[in-house]
Amino acid sequence: MSDLQTINVLKGLVIDGVDKAKSGHPGGAMSSMDFAYLLFTEYLRFDPDNSAWLGRDRFVLSAGHESMLLYSFLHYIGWLELDEIKRFRQLHSKTPGHPENFVTKGVECTTGPLGQGAAMSVGFAIAARHQQAVLDADLFSHRTFALLGDGCMQEDITLGAASLAGHLNLSNLIWFYDKNGVQIAGKIDRVASDDYAQVFTGMGWEVIELEGHDHTQLRRALDRSEQKREKPLLIIGRTTMAKGAYSMEGSEHTHGSPLPAEERKQTRSKLGLPDEPFYTPRESYDHFRRGFGKKRQQVAAWKQRFEQRLSDPAFKKTFQTYYETPTFQNLPQKQWPRDKEVATRNAFGEVLAIWADAVPNLMGGSADLDGSNMTTDFVEKVGDFSWAHAKNRNIAFGVREFPMSAICNGMALHGGIVPFDATFLSFADYSRAALRLGAIQKARVIHEFSHDSFFLGEDGPTHQPIEHVMSLRMIPNFYVMRPADAYETQVMMEVALNLATAPSALCLSRQKLPILPVTPAVAAQARFGAYVVQEADAPELLMLATGSEVSLALAAAKLLPGLRIKIVSMPCWELFDEQPQSYRDKVINPGLAHRVSIEAGVTLGWQKYVGGQGLCIGIDHFGDSAPANELAREYGFTPEQVASKIKNYLGR
Repeated sequence: MSDLQTINVLKGLVIDGVDKAKSGHPGGAMSSMDFAYLLFTEYLRFDPDNSAWLGRDRFVLSAGHESMLLYSFLHYIGWLELDEIKRFRQLHSKTPGHPENFVTKGVECTTGPLGQGAAMSVGFAIAARHQQAVLDADLFSHRTFALLGDGCMQEDITLGAASLAGHLNLSNLIWFYDKNGVQIAGKIDRVASDDYAQVFTGMGWEVIELEGHDHTQLRRALDRSEQKREKPLLIIGRTTMAKGAYSMEGSEHTHGSPLPAEERKQTRSKLGLPDEPFYTPRESYDHFRRGFGKKRQQVAAWKQRFEQRLSDPAFKKTFQTYYETPTFQNLPQKQWPRDKEVATRNAFGEVLAIWADAVPNLMGGSADLDGSNMTTDFVEKVGDFSWAHAKNRNIAFGVREFPMSAICNGMALHGGIVPFDATFLSFADYSRAALRLGAIQKARVIHEFSHDSFFLGEDGPTHQPIEHVMSLRMIPNFYVMRPADAYETQVMMEVALNLATAPSALCLSRQKLPILPVTPAVAAQARFGAYVVQEADAPELLMLATGSEVSLALAAAKLLPGLRIKIVSMPCWELFDEQPQSYRDKVINPGLAHRVSIEAGVTLGWQKYVGGQGLCIGIDHFGDSAPANELAREYGFTPEQVASKIKNYLGR
């Protein structure tokens, strides 16, 4: 069987999978098929017997709606049953509508929101290059390929990530742009006329333009991917949407809908296929797998070298640090004077610098806010990552919040890296789509968000987060942490570091905060999400607070003599909700009716803990530009004002 015949069988599989589901995207998968087929059969390094082989090239389907393209290849490799192809887009199948990394063997990352796969591929490439420098130049010489569509190119995240990739000279990164000129609403020329060859050349990429169905040209470009280069490579393939369809080639109606019945029948005939759904002759498998012997030889040689390297104690120790450290324990602990006020962002920076040595695979950086996010000491200790200095671990992301967070997702999913990023909390909205996709993918990324409230002050409402903390709490499998002092910050950082299957957000103060009047041992209970910082016998009032408002609650309580007040610091709702009911009842007395929450953000949501009759002290409007202490008085966040509100609430 020839390449063309095998490709046509795979196209038939795409058409039939989408048809059986009565849902999906056949057109793009058919236009991309020639490139993807050659890549998988002749160029991509993988172990047919182990989808998780560490030395594999990574393939990212940024155009995630073309999932049937990838599923057809995974089936032909032997990692996905044909029955799963027939269950495309069905409940609990291994072939969901868009690829999901934790569902399907061989899927590197969850894609679908266009452009994020492209950005994550940059993260894969950064992680691989760093490990190549730190561990072994040959063992970690794998490349990252990504397949993009016109929609990916139109999403700004793609260009932001590409700009950084070009700046970093990520020559282990190869993108194929399937330029079929069609999207859901019609032809691309309705909305864009960009010359991406010029754009990417200007961003420091090597660019090859070719006919995307010409195998000679495609092989020549893929040969270039294996040669020594100093830049990332963009292959622009001019293709035809739904290539091979009987009468609907080039039609936008093939983008997101199954082919009509007669079109399917005639297309099968045109492709030389029998009118038989899910036709997969034995010869097509044999031809697709013709290079598997060579691939297995490559894997065997890699494993032999890996075993040899393990005999070197230094390599073995470093490798185990990167890949065999399930939890981080016995980390060095920073101590702060009890009478010293410390902004939690400063505490983060101090701990980060200490842990730079203790956690050698901790890698990340700030969105041009090193001094504001307090990552400067980390930068000075580990240096800026570049192709020439790939052992360095700080990534100067520049003002690219959305690409930054998506790149960190890719670094986490590559494996062997604990990535972090940093910006202002008010800019979390720029990153939000990546935060959500990271949570879906169970990607451990630590997101530092400093300047966590209106106490930011003079920069005004554009920079003062009001709704952001509560908004982030709405993301499932995402841990939002707002520590109250330096010690809580250190505890939350350690928890975040050990969240193996979830991202986290550390929301940190710009202003200095007093150390809470509890011992470090008591503060360690912050790891449970909430704990008692002031106990009371038979309490009459329960006060719940986070971040800077915990010390405010303590100060306000002193102005309410004679009232038995229990005060709880609640740095992380998600952690608290995971605790046994017995612990939760111990912290939040279930029979205590009078409850108050205090947080410098929107009040919606706190009813979960204070009940419908509780008092929620917060701010449900945008801020103003003024010094922080003036804003505190303006918005009722002084101890005297809080105490007055509580008296009114209690009718005293």
